[in-house]
Amino acid sequence: MKVLNVAILGQGRSGRNIHGAHIHTDDRFKVVAVVDPLPERRERALKEYPGCTVHENYTELFGRKDIDFVVNATPSHLHHPIAIDLMKHGFNVLQEKPIAGTVAQVEELKKVIDETGCMYAIFLQSRYRRQFVKIREICESGVLGRIVEVKITSSGYGRRWDWQTLTEYTAGSLYNTGPHPVGQALEFLNYYDGKPEVYCKMDRVNTFGDAEDFVKLLLSAPGRPLIDVEISSCDGYPLFTYQVQGSCGALTADYKTVKWKYFKPEEAPEQRLIRTPLVNDEGLPAYCSEKLTWYEEEWEEGNVLDQVFASDTKMLYNDVYDYLTAGKPFNVQFKQVAQQIYVMEEAHRQTGI
Repeated sequence: MKVLNVAILGQGRSGRNIHGAHIHTDDRFKVVAVVDPLPERRERALKEYPGCTVHENYTELFGRKDIDFVVNATPSHLHHPIAIDLMKHGFNVLQEKPIAGTVAQVEELKKVIDETGCMYAIFLQSRYRRQFVKIREICESGVLGRIVEVKITSSGYGRRWDWQTLTEYTAGSLYNTGPHPVGQALEFLNYYDGKPEVYCKMDRVNTFGDAEDFVKLLLSAPGRPLIDVEISSCDGYPLFTYQVQGSCGALTADYKTVKWKYFKPEEAPEQRLIRTPLVNDEGLPAYCSEKLTWYEEEWEEGNVLDQVFASDTKMLYNDVYDYLTAGKPFNVQFKQVAQQIYVMEEAHRQTGI
């Protein structure tokens, strides 16, 4: 088994607690270098990744030939320039979200990817989530009929006062949390060859910075379902993570369970349009009423939150390993995430945040 050598830029919540934590459990990868500007984090890295080298600046890695790819888990506003610099120096990159803050930056990234031929993988592990995959499977099966609307929420109640509340750091709920629900939303929309219509409302509620912490985002495209994404820090009663409405049924899901119900059109009573007033058997005014046979099903995620998150991460790292060792294509494609940045930039343009 080939072991891939990894350098991690950043030892914060993502670099250490997600990427580093996964690599500790995966013998296919070895951390050989860690970069972080904080000395205490570099000292800790020496203990947590035996044999690695530690550095204050990522440019200290230039010239090394023993690194198979670099995890760019730096603060969001540094993602785009550092990734470009790394690829220009011959490094493959596994990029944390968001990949950039503007469409212009995305285009610059694409140009450098094409020029260098370096791997540019995007860490959007929520696209691998079993619950999301299951819901798409149900929608695509046709049992719910034509999908009319998909709602995705990523909400809770909480205040925040760290750097992720500042627009100067390409932060706020849409750039930070948003890549996950928006990335999934664009998969449901499946309109990557065009530009979806975007409507957005943002607000600042429980944040101590100048970035948004409430987002209502609507996406539409010809012949596609309406997509409703909500990211809120002031929802004390989040009722669902997904809701789907279809012509033959509906679906709802929380973090653990997916439930859906549907009727079979071929079993439904035959009806025809009536222009005259409806009456019941007694000749009194009545509403439309019929008896449909409903079929109800349920699917439950084996584990939730922490274990699910770890499972998603493992599947994305499987993609990275398969790409670098066997040339297999990525599940998360660049053009898909490029559209995500288009949506986010347009949302910020509309709201002025």
